[in-house]
Amino acid sequence: MSARSFSAEYKRNPQPMQVGLLGLGTVAGGMIEVLRRNRAEIERRAGRGIDIVRTATRNPSKPRSFSTAGIPQPDGDAEALVRSPGIDIVVELIGGLEPARTLVLEAIRHGKHVVTANKALIAMHGNELFEEAHRRGVIVSFEAAVGGGIPIIKVLREGLVGNCIDSLAGIINGTCNFILSEMDLRGGNFDEALAEAGRLGYAEVDASFDIDGTDAAHKLAILSAIAFGIPLQFNRIYVEGISGICYDDIAYARELGYRIKHLGVARRRPGGIELRVHPAMIPIDHLLAGVQGVMNAVLLHGDAIGPTVYYGAGAGGEQTASAVIADLVDVTRTLSSRHGDRVPYLAFQPDSLRDIPILPIAEAETACYLRLRALDRPGVLAQVAGILGEMDISIEAVLQKEPMRGAQHVHVILLTQRVREGNMNRALDRIRGLSSISGDIVRIRVEPLN
Repeated sequence: MSARSFSAEYKRNPQPMQVGLLGLGTVAGGMIEVLRRNRAEIERRAGRGIDIVRTATRNPSKPRSFSTAGIPQPDGDAEALVRSPGIDIVVELIGGLEPARTLVLEAIRHGKHVVTANKALIAMHGNELFEEAHRRGVIVSFEAAVGGGIPIIKVLREGLVGNCIDSLAGIINGTCNFILSEMDLRGGNFDEALAEAGRLGYAEVDASFDIDGTDAAHKLAILSAIAFGIPLQFNRIYVEGISGICYDDIAYARELGYRIKHLGVARRRPGGIELRVHPAMIPIDHLLAGVQGVMNAVLLHGDAIGPTVYYGAGAGGEQTASAVIADLVDVTRTLSSRHGDRVPYLAFQPDSLRDIPILPIAEAETACYLRLRALDRPGVLAQVAGILGEMDISIEAVLQKEPMRGAQHVHVILLTQRVREGNMNRALDRIRGLSSISGDIVRIRVEPLN
């Protein structure tokens, strides 16, 4: 069939999709601009136009940093927008849990399809939203919730459906990655790097959700549910942030052949699944070690395809808007098609999700980097090594730095072989009790990612 005869048979729907937009922040601005700039191309791909016909925001009169030409002026009545009979799809870009959850549920109950970039909403309330959407026969799409412009959710839900996913590990928070990169490249401390992230707009005034690991945990909850066919379980994830990392740790890691990154890790084990977010040392020649600044990357391992890496901007107005518009096109295509079943929200059919156990962090197994502040006297290292040996923990490498003139304590760096977390915790409790050890012991897990 020629292109001309094919196009003659295909009848494009003349009625544009009617979109209601909640929120007019950075991502909404990117979405408006991309829809405006690429309107014809998007319509060719979707099979019909996509028009924003109503907008709502908390502060309708607030000045915007982008042009709103061609879209309706915003109002403050979000509840009326999600109930409006003339709207086909509600795009939720206000963020947070409330009123986002209430508004999305109300939209679903009024027969609206929903596109959202809200990772906290999906991680915390996705099970509830998907169940209600299934009951009402509508679609909830959330590609932009993880990885900004990286289509990682589509990869897991559609591209790798022939694989059993063994593991995933990702740099999935741009703020943390920028801070660690800045400390590594410029030699500054944590507070200086955080201040620079704020100055450049990479960190919020209150960056606690980023630096304490909560944002990455929201994203890991979503990715792991899709990868393993389990319900969303944010509250079962072990979470550590990066505020305890200092430049000394970054320098010692480099000396040992590693770079420190903040990772989300999900891995199948014989007894269940590991879900953890924490700083980790990875080999300096690994692809993920070279991910710098605010960029994101996810390493997936499937039994058929082996390891694959997905890299790109994890945030930004147009980057995240790219994923939002991809969802809009997918919803439009689905509604315009006469054939085919919808892709399940979490990749597996709802009645096929499995309640696979989530392993406690005490059962995780990794090698470990330890930084101790020890008295500069004979026998201290032997005491520490003795305790580790009693817990079946083998030492891979040791670094001991010369003390500053007149100082009584010295940094001792230990790199262990692979060890069960519970054994390491018990060993650290005993080491902290030694009179020769002062201050906190820094422990960073080592992930070879092979």
